Amino acid sequence: MFTLYEGLLSLPLWGYVAVTLVLTHITIASVTIFLHQHQSHHALTLHPLVSHFFRFWLWLTTGMVTKQWVAIHRKHHAKCETDEDPHSPQIVGIRKVLFEGTELYRKEAANQETMQRYGQGTPDDWLERRLYSRYPFLGISLLVLLQFILFGAAGVAIFAFQMLWIPFWAAGVINGIGHYWGYRNFETVDASRNIAPWGILIGGEELHNNHHAYAASAKLSNKWWEFDIGWLYIRMLELLRLAKVKRKAPTSTIDSAKQVVDGETVHAVVRNRFHIMKVYGRKVLRPVLREARRGADSDVRQLFRRARKLLTREDVKLDGSAQATLNEALQKNINLETVYRFKQQLKQLWLQTSNNQANRVQSLQAWCSAAEKTGIRVLQDFAVYLRGYTLRNV
Repeated sequence: MFTLYEGLLSLPLWGYVAVTLVLTHITIASVTIFLHQHQSHHALTLHPLVSHFFRFWLWLTTGMVTKQWVAIHRKHHAKCETDEDPHSPQIVGIRKVLFEGTELYRKEAANQETMQRYGQGTPDDWLERRLYSRYPFLGISLLVLLQFILFGAAGVAIFAFQMLWIPFWAAGVINGIGHYWGYRNFETVDASRNIAPWGILIGGEELHNNHHAYAASAKLSNKWWEFDIGWLYIRMLELLRLAKVKRKAPTSTIDSAKQVVDGETVHAVVRNRFHIMKVYGRKVLRPVLREARRGADSDVRQLFRRARKLLTREDVKLDGSAQATLNEALQKNINLETVYRFKQQLKQLWLQTSNNQANRVQSLQAWCSAAEKTGIRVLQDFAVYLRGYTLRNV
């Protein structure tokens, strides 16, 4: 019997909690699989029935318009950590993104230039034009009515929780904390972070630095100890022939017998450049910096400590003060200046896009030869490492 208090279904407390968690988790999976991986980055294809289920579910539970979400996300990647980034905590502050992420989203969604430039290729069928995009709030109105009929007052509470879930976790935590706090597997030029190594609560989106390193990868986990629940769902859909993965991040390996730089080497280094920069910082810059600190007085050691992030982190923007600190540190130690200079030279391999493959092969071979002549052991070892650098998955 239906009552205003209980609705058609009367559940114990744990039942309402379970229903809430299941419903919000389906929404999270819809965002990461459909909006993010499928629509924004084309990392996988989906069966039309699965694709439409996700689109319908997001209309019903969030009122989000596919074209708006995709366009804003693509612009975020294109303009990351600049004044044009729709939601960078490095620009507008962590508090703004964390607690007002929805407002930032709505503001950018009203920018027609963003929609036209970055929203290409999103659904434009009859249902999208006549229903989903035209009446984005009809879905959530139907949802609250349906949940009230099913669960009574508890259904309204569940609805309120759902309305807070995506704005806080997706618009706030991922866009905010994901560019502010956490660990980094890759030295990307943006401030992206992996919030946690186990991506369960937000569908794998916790592994945000991995995503910015390989935006078109359907798998967000990268290390053996990381877990991406969204990837688990994608693999299940693949087994049911309801999805097909198009791209994954490459896996690097070292061929110790390889001594000659060739096109395959250059391809691997350029494709995995964020990993290369991370390894260079760990295997070359930090050991040289530690050695420099051992023989320095207390003032110089403090200087080296302040310069460490400037030497190794690719997302740090150098203002006048930071540049002065870096220059002073490099002047204090010739080996430190050398390995930093070689780092900047190596980056030219992928920054100078006008170079053809043959020129890049020649440049990397020359870089390795010059590095081996410096007499700096860690730099010589890294040159050998680069000569054997290859990819398992291309």
